[in-house]
Amino acid sequence: MESIQATKQRFGIIGDDPKLNRAIEKAIQVAPTDISVLVTGESGVGKESIPKIIHALSHRKHGKYIAVNCGAIPEGTIDSELFGHEKGAFTGATATRSGYFEVADGGTIFLDEVGELPLPTQVRLLRVLENGEFLKVGSSKIQKTDVRIVAATNVKMVEAIQKEKFREDLYYRLSTVEINIPPLRERKEDIHLLFRKFASDFAQKYKMPTVRLDDDAVQLLLKYRWGGNIRQLRNIAEQISVLEQERSISHETLKNYLPDVGSNLPAVINNKKQESSFSNEREILYKVLFDMQRDVNDLKKLTLELMKSGNASKVKEENSSLINKIYDEDNNHEEHLASIVEDEEEENASDVEVLGIPSKASENDSEENKRSDKYDFAEEIQEEESLSLQDKELELIKKSLDKYGGKRKDAAEELGISERTLYRKIKQYNL
Repeated sequence: MESIQATKQRFGIIGDDPKLNRAIEKAIQVAPTDISVLVTGESGVGKESIPKIIHALSHRKHGKYIAVNCGAIPEGTIDSELFGHEKGAFTGATATRSGYFEVADGGTIFLDEVGELPLPTQVRLLRVLENGEFLKVGSSKIQKTDVRIVAATNVKMVEAIQKEKFREDLYYRLSTVEINIPPLRERKEDIHLLFRKFASDFAQKYKMPTVRLDDDAVQLLLKYRWGGNIRQLRNIAEQISVLEQERSISHETLKNYLPDVGSNLPAVINNKKQESSFSNEREILYKVLFDMQRDVNDLKKLTLELMKSGNASKVKEENSSLINKIYDEDNNHEEHLASIVEDEEEENASDVEVLGIPSKASENDSEENKRSDKYDFAEEIQEEESLSLQDKELELIKKSLDKYGGKRKDAAEELGISERTLYRKIKQYNL
């Protein structure tokens, strides 16, 4: 078995971090087998090196090695790219085409950004992993393939599974062996070494002297968080090599090339899955509207009886339970609603007209006359705005479409309905 150091030299890997060495060691150990491997790590850490090591040290090294960026292929064509298609399978399919799994038979396929795969494609991939079988798009003939799959992702797979963006069974099938590449901020000893290597490479490329960092600049380099990891460090080294006339780089000079990412102090982050705020608002809106409609109907009943009898005391006595229900039992809830209404009244004071009790009511009843009923405003809302569920459904559909710029898929997910149902609703309301 090839040593770790020899492997790093062969594939141009720089660094002596224990976590990095362990990742390379695991790649060397699994290479002779056909075990599926999942490479994880942040964007820019160099995950693409691991599949190359696995392929080069395996018995498939003479077979084809195909790297596929799953995030760069459109959702509508990814099945055709991976599995091929038959002539006439869809519009534009003028000839039969072989997919990557057919072409790479006997070799290795590297699925980069596998977390971006759409769910239907994940089902197809699961079948390939389990049985080595696949169907071309538009074909009913099962084909066999013998490929080794190595996948990589920068997505947190556990969170993706919880959000139903990735199949749990596919995750466990891919991650028979999981190899994690540490981020650059956890490889402090390798940062300056990598910078020197990049600076030397760019000096040769652009035929200029190599840039060097003073001690203060080195310390700044080590303290920086490097959100883009090795890719970001390489870009910084290239910028400095090209733009700086002075070959000795000071702390202040280097600072100008490092984006300000704010404080590195730890923060408490809520990792729990949050429900859509739009969905919560919709539920609250429905509840408030139904409660308001019920109370307005009760008030209308009282007002009608008051208009018929003209005796407020009598009406109050006969409907005491109803009055208590409206004004006493739900006092806390009504105060909350009243505060919302009062805020609206302050903002739109000039546009609000408070409805009074008809003149037939007793003028001598001070309690009825003094009552500034918060539901007077609610009755005005009843007249100006429709409480029809159909109207509210139309309003919510419009809001969701506006929120996502007309994207029906995202809007349907937000509303909790299928895209097909949303499309039918759009046709129904002529949106």
